[in-house]
Amino acid sequence: NGDAANPACSGIEGVLEAYHRSLRRVQLYGPTNFAPVVNHVARSAAAVMDGSQYFVLLIITDGVISDMAQTKEAIVN
Repeated sequence: NGDAANPACSGIEGVLEAYHRSLRRVQLYGPTNFAPVVNHVARSAAAVMDGSQYFVLLIITDGVISDMAQTKEAIVN
């Protein structure tokens, strides 16, 4: 949602709003390291054990991922 202190979105509408907002603000450039982001979201999701929330990680890239091996490992984990 663009707020590093509170990155949660509320519902599909919130996800879509954050996506559209990011299209206007984000400039893609390298290096592209996804493993830290995947691991961060996984830790946040693991902290919610009661099933009351779900987590969506939308990854947009220009096709070049600098840490591909680490990103694959993070996704598998």
